[in-house]
Amino acid sequence: MIVETLAVGPLQANCYILGCEQTREAVVIDPGDEAPRIAARLRQLELHLKQVIATHAHLDHVLGVRGLCEETGAPFLLHPLEEPVLAVLQDWTRLWLGYDPGPPPTVDGYLSEDEPVAFGKCELEVRLTPGHSPGSVSLVDHAGRRVFVGDLLFQGSIGRSDLPGGDHATLIRSVETRIFPLGDDYAVLTGHGPATTVGRERRLNPFFNRRAGLW
Repeated sequence: MIVETLAVGPLQANCYILGCEQTREAVVIDPGDEAPRIAARLRQLELHLKQVIATHAHLDHVLGVRGLCEETGAPFLLHPLEEPVLAVLQDWTRLWLGYDPGPPPTVDGYLSEDEPVAFGKCELEVRLTPGHSPGSVSLVDHAGRRVFVGDLLFQGSIGRSDLPGGDHATLIRSVETRIFPLGDDYAVLTGHGPATTVGRERRLNPFFNRRAGLW
């Protein structure tokens, strides 16, 4: 699988381009801004965008969605529990970034734990991992032994849970029951900052290392 990371927008969110090497079909995870840059990179890689996916609907993960979908014709997928978060995108962008981004992008389909994300010969398992926001998902590439977690978990830290729909206890439970059991060797590709591994966070993350004996 082709995996490229682009840090986009003023909040430097990690946008991921994933491509099937055999078929050249691709998905983009969390296009938080800079849609023309993302589209240009897809063209350089000679990838055909099949789907645009957001791990959650906070502004720094979806502000590039509409532009990318308009340029490529790809549908936008989101978990249904994130619809209320997406609905206030304009208000939050005005408040945080000081400009009006226009109406939120249209959701063309919903992510579900019952249906993997497939592109070419590649597949991602969808896991609902709430806590940072109510419908946050993590996308697991079992073949590559990696997981894309959005803002659920970071190197040495966790996502904030003080925004509407967030809950600290729920976030901790999501990591402990949905991410840690994947295995220590799984790479964790985060919504901001450097990648890490399940093992590193289980052992060293101060929010979890006291629980290390559980895993």
